[in-house]
Amino acid sequence: MRSLAIRSLLSLVALGCAAPTLQAAPATPAALQVRIGYLGYRPDPGPLLSNVIPEPADAGLRGAELAITDSNTTGRFLKHDYALEAVSAESPQALLDGARQLYAQGLRLLVVNAPAEQLAQLAQAMPDALLLNAGSADDALRQRCLPNLLHTLPSRSMLADALGQFLAARRWNRWLLIVGNTAADQAYAEALRRAAKRFGHKIVAEKAWSFDNDQRRTAQAEMPLFTQTAEYDVVLVADERGDFGEYVPYQTWYPRPVAGTQGLTPTGWHKTVETYGAAQLQKRFEEHAGRWMNDRDFAAWIAVRSLATAVTRLKTNEPAALRQAVLVEQLPLDGFKGRKLSFRPWDGQLRQPIPLVHPRALVATAPQEGFLHPTSELDTLGYDAPESRCRLSEVER
Repeated sequence: MRSLAIRSLLSLVALGCAAPTLQAAPATPAALQVRIGYLGYRPDPGPLLSNVIPEPADAGLRGAELAITDSNTTGRFLKHDYALEAVSAESPQALLDGARQLYAQGLRLLVVNAPAEQLAQLAQAMPDALLLNAGSADDALRQRCLPNLLHTLPSRSMLADALGQFLAARRWNRWLLIVGNTAADQAYAEALRRAAKRFGHKIVAEKAWSFDNDQRRTAQAEMPLFTQTAEYDVVLVADERGDFGEYVPYQTWYPRPVAGTQGLTPTGWHKTVETYGAAQLQKRFEEHAGRWMNDRDFAAWIAVRSLATAVTRLKTNEPAALRQAVLVEQLPLDGFKGRKLSFRPWDGQLRQPIPLVHPRALVATAPQEGFLHPTSELDTLGYDAPESRCRLSEVER
């Protein structure tokens, strides 16, 4: 009896040794945290001649916010968690201080809506961060070849080339160019001169607007005589602040169309863009912001979405890896513009179609049919690789 009990006990021990060892369930991988900073600073433009439709104070920021929401909609399935931390500054120093604060908190991905000078300062102050320019159209900034700076807002040369193509298609080749007295106006005018040369136009006269008294009354009273010169097909205006340009249409010596910063305007985005799913983006933005989406909102939106697309592809939030991903042109982006968008590897500029609009309608979209290119018709807008001094893909970070 005793031996039987011992044998039973040994059998139970053997069974216990042979039983499989229970293992703990594998830990659920932590979500990838993608923190993106938004830096906004727009200088006070001062008193303007026409203030009927003021520039929204939150232009750019609302686009970035919507892009974060869009990114989290798909990101939650991949355990990618996107968050936006915004700084809106009232001076260049406040912008730099805010950027340093975000940088100290570990943020290395930044969308910036600021003038070219501040963008360059930020890029140089944070060399291991990746900045996306959603606020400056400056061509010179793109030629500086800052290795950690990409551009989602169209450059002035892209805007001017879009207009130059449209006017060439209409055979409106004789231009009267009117230029304001700010540095931005001069830069816009230079882009128009470049476009005129590229697309076979002739500037029959160029005039500087420098009236400094009651400009509202002066523009209406003086514009017919001011625009009296050799015959032209179209009046081109370079007036980014809006000092006088709103009063050029219907006041010219010859009954001619007006284009440029006023009249028929090339822009990165506009309310009247509705095809290729853009109407849905417009609706979601209006529900979010309570207003129309403008070019800086779109530039900030596509900047965040570009980062999210790269994160989805690489499953990392490292700035250097994301930069490399977008510059190798293997990361097509959906920008609701009818074409897949991508960044140019030589200067970091986002390729994109340019709408040509007046306040209530879309007139055309560039590139125009017939303007060909060996690789992408989008590269007929702005500085193509042979024209650019920059080779960003060859610059080491």
